[in-house]
Amino acid sequence: MAILSEEVRQKVEDTFRGLKEGLNLVVFTQEFECPTCEDNRMLMEELSSITNKVRVEVLDFVRDKEKADYYKVDKIPATIVEGEKDYGIRFYGIPGGYEFASLIHAMKMVSFRSSTLSTETKEQLKTMSNPVHIQVFVTLTCPYCSTAVQMAHGMAMESPLITSDMVEATEFPHLTHKYNVSAVPKVVMNEAIEFEGALPESEFLKHVMTAGR
Repeated sequence: MAILSEEVRQKVEDTFRGLKEGLNLVVFTQEFECPTCEDNRMLMEELSSITNKVRVEVLDFVRDKEKADYYKVDKIPATIVEGEKDYGIRFYGIPGGYEFASLIHAMKMVSFRSSTLSTETKEQLKTMSNPVHIQVFVTLTCPYCSTAVQMAHGMAMESPLITSDMVEATEFPHLTHKYNVSAVPKVVMNEAIEFEGALPESEFLKHVMTAGR
């Protein structure tokens, strides 16, 4: 069963013709799949079937615990978008709705081995000295969330010290409660810095640099 409509698949095919380097989609599910695990796995498998530039690896969250620990995956469904190395780009929950654009954006970044962030931002990120873990809580119907996700993933792409997670809020209610997510996008950095809304790149960067001090 296809996940993508024919119209969306055609647009993805057009986009994938421009990919440069190969990339991997590392997908964590389990034998008895969670409510969205099957659709997430099928989506990634369908994307990999469109072009030979995209490879998918499906892992079991329980049986492949060493791999889950390696990627620091602690919930499913989880998808890592990586190239010749792990850039710290994570999707927790199925990236559907507006977040499908974030997934395609991440795949293009990894294929080109570069983000679309400004030169100034890229240079600033090189001065970081401590790790930063960014969690961006989203819902799939939020038109502003993808902007925050793509910015966070771009910063992870540019700095080996940054790991960035898209977290679909409705799929992980325990985290929604823990971080008091009442509006999206909500961004949490290193458990210490929190803000709501899609900030301009310069303001987002200021929070990242503060978290990385």
